[in-house]
Amino acid sequence: MIYPIINLAFFALLIALLLKQQRTEQTLSKRVFTSLGLGVLFGGALQLIYGGGSQIVADTLEYVNIVGAGYVSLLKMIIMPLIMVSIIGAIVKVKDSGSLGKISGLTIGILLATTAASALIGILVSNMFGLSADGIVQGAREIARGEMLESRLTNIEAVSFADMVISFFPGNPFADLAGSRATSTIAVVIFSAFIGVASLSVMRTHPDLGASFEKFINVAQEIVRTLVRMVLSLTPYGVLALMTKVVAGSNYADILSLINFVIASYVGLALILVMHLVLVSFVGVNPIRFLKKILPVLLFAFTSRSSAGTIPLNIDTQVKQLGNGEGVSNFSASFGATMGQNGCAGLYPAMLAVMIAPTIGINPLDPGFIATLIAIVTISSFGIAGVGGGATFAALIVLSALDMPVALAGLLISIEPLIDMGRTAVNVSGAMTAGTITSRVLGQADDTIFNQDLETDTTADTAKV
Repeated sequence: MIYPIINLAFFALLIALLLKQQRTEQTLSKRVFTSLGLGVLFGGALQLIYGGGSQIVADTLEYVNIVGAGYVSLLKMIIMPLIMVSIIGAIVKVKDSGSLGKISGLTIGILLATTAASALIGILVSNMFGLSADGIVQGAREIARGEMLESRLTNIEAVSFADMVISFFPGNPFADLAGSRATSTIAVVIFSAFIGVASLSVMRTHPDLGASFEKFINVAQEIVRTLVRMVLSLTPYGVLALMTKVVAGSNYADILSLINFVIASYVGLALILVMHLVLVSFVGVNPIRFLKKILPVLLFAFTSRSSAGTIPLNIDTQVKQLGNGEGVSNFSASFGATMGQNGCAGLYPAMLAVMIAPTIGINPLDPGFIATLIAIVTISSFGIAGVGGGATFAALIVLSALDMPVALAGLLISIEPLIDMGRTAVNVSGAMTAGTITSRVLGQADDTIFNQDLETDTTADTAKV
């Protein structure tokens, strides 16, 4: 028991080091990078000294995870209040309900288009690396995962596309505010939009009541923003714990046995990120400055593996560093966490389908197969939230639609966490790209904020709360 205590004491020293860095008023981005590096070093040391599967490491990570999982829970706590007051406030300020359709339509269109392009990248990368499911050995875990996926497929097939769309509507907004469903985030967006539109009607017919409601929303926004700044100031500590857990708990033998797929996946993810930078440059955004400003958000998404948990940081960065409109930022961050995910619903299912295709006599380079695969991936990415998805569920839908053996989706379970880190970061990048393009196209962007130097941006002030 003495060794876990020593490890935790050292972890406490690292937290103290980050706290000292915060008191010197270092920017949030610098502290996130520092915590990422410390997490890698500490996790690597645990792996090197004790071995990844040792009980000492497990006991240490159990308590380290209190910091990491606790931080992610705090982020999830503020998602719904932030989305609700921000969207209502944006509608009240703009006083134009007609812009909602343009924002949502353009944002969803960009998310789906980039997902289709991501699927094509996945197809090309898989063929370039010659990936195939033939050479992968199924162990006990892989077989068990495959059987579990087959049993879940029945529930997924029972959900039609129409049911998925219906699930977006807030039948019980209070339950959705509690996050009771996979589509609760979208439901809260829709509910908030209805309240915002209704408030515009009240402001026209009853100006006094409308003014009171607008004042209430302004107060609520300020309170929620302060709460967000308080939680985001804890980001370095959360990243330290999350990265320590990932590095110390990884099975490097499994990673090496599937290194070809890992490399191919990250090549594909890098190409998608380049695509995002090219797309924002088409609307007059400096891609290098854009990348520098979103990098802390991508790093958190990378370590947390949670697109939903990244929503508060996503919105805050879009508004305060990219200069995107509040309404657009909330819509893009919310939609991007539940549909059109470029990494999880675009790249991964396409790569898996190409790997499996030769085993059932399908030529992965056949144009008809490629066109069908891209279409299915794009459609399934829109409905993945309806089945409580993620990359695994996206893969299940795609493989099932192509009449491929879904059990083979369990082949990569041993490297799933490592790849999922990159996929999540790309998901978030896609959401921020959609928000940036939408803001520029609709004329709701503030270039003054975007052109501010990163060191003086207001996000850095979260450390002072």
